[in-house]
Amino acid sequence: SYLLTEHQPFALRNFVHLLTLVPDFFFNIILAISLQIRLSALQFLRTLIMPLKYIFGIQIVVKGKENLRTKKPFVLVLNHQTSLDILVMMEILPRRCVPIAKKEILYMGTFGLACWLAGVIFIDRKRREESIGTLTEVAHSLHKDNLRVLIFPEGTRNHGGSMLPFKRGAFQLAVKAQVPIIPVVLSSYDNFYNQKEKKFTPGKMTIQILPEVETLGLGPDDVPKLTEQVRDSMLSAYQGISGMTNGASHYWTPGRAGPFL
Repeated sequence: SYLLTEHQPFALRNFVHLLTLVPDFFFNIILAISLQIRLSALQFLRTLIMPLKYIFGIQIVVKGKENLRTKKPFVLVLNHQTSLDILVMMEILPRRCVPIAKKEILYMGTFGLACWLAGVIFIDRKRREESIGTLTEVAHSLHKDNLRVLIFPEGTRNHGGSMLPFKRGAFQLAVKAQVPIIPVVLSSYDNFYNQKEKKFTPGKMTIQILPEVETLGLGPDDVPKLTEQVRDSMLSAYQGISGMTNGASHYWTPGRAGPFL
C-alpha cells in the first residue's frame, strides 16, 4: 500500500506552500555562494525530492535515455503541465544543469530562496532588454562553465491536455550559444492527477527524451521556424505517449533530428 491517500498529497503540498511565508531575512547572507555550490545544491535537492515518487506511488518510465548521454552543453526544453513537473523532471535532471524561471518565483519567500540556492536563473519577462542581457550571459556561461540549461518554453503551466505556443527564449539562447536543443516530453497526468477534482492516486507516466536538435550554423532568422518545428515534434510525441492519437497507434518512435527536426 502507498503512504498517502488520494487527498493527502494536496494537504502536504499546501503545507509546503505555507513554508514560503517564512521571513527570508537571511537572504543577503547567501548572496556570495558560488555557482559550483549552487549546482551541487540542485543535485542535493534532487536527492531529497526523488523519494516522493514512492510516497505518491508514481511510476515513471523514461524512454530515450541515450539522448542525454552527452558531455557537451545543451538546452533542455520540457512541456509544463502542473507543479508535479518539478518532481518528474528530477528523474532525468542532468548534472551541471541550471533551470531558468520567471523572476516572480524569486519573491515567493522560502521557495524562491530555495530556487536561487539551487542555481535557478531568473528572467524578468516584462523587461525585454534585461532578459536579452541575461540570456546573453547564460549563452557565454554554457561553454565557459559547461552547463546544461533547462527551460519550460510554454512559459506557464498548461492544464489543457495539449501544448501552449512556445516562447522563443530557449531557442534564441541555443542559437546564440550554438548548442543543441534536447526536447523532453512529459506525458499527461490525467489518469492519476486532477487538481480541480483534488484527485491524486498512484499512477504511471512516461518521459520521452527526443534526439538532440543541432543549431550549429543557424542564426536569429531561423529561430521562429526552429521553435515551431520543435513544438510540433514534442506535441506529436506527447499525443503518442499520452494515448491521445484519436485512433492512431499509441506508440511513437522518434526519428533522427536535423537542424529543424
